[in-house]
Amino acid sequence: MQAMNESSAKDAVLFEVETPLGLNVRTTVGYWEIIIITIKHPIMRGREADVKAALNDPDEIRLSKSDAQVYLFYRKDGNHRWVCAVARRLNGEGFLITAYRTSAIKEGIHIWPK
Repeated sequence: MQAMNESSAKDAVLFEVETPLGLNVRTTVGYWEIIIITIKHPIMRGREADVKAALNDPDEIRLSKSDAQVYLFYRKDGNHRWVCAVARRLNGEGFLITAYRTSAIKEGIHIWPK
């Protein structure tokens, strides 16, 4: 029974945020743990609010050069630094793929300025 409770806790939605594109992006507790532990972005631990802000109030949004369903949401995070939240649109829903800090905005189609 405990394994079932742990599983359902990991499947719980950690956050869901509406973006300026009208796309709601969400992530689960378990997937956030994958981002901050497995995908090796431990610097994002405890920075859920910054990721939500990047999604909800970005400085710039770019469309991935390699996948027309992937969006990169950038928000300033200090001097020459950005928080980037990467989300995929799938069947009209948005899912967080990853989030990280960066010093450079990636190439891609600029689709939304602030």
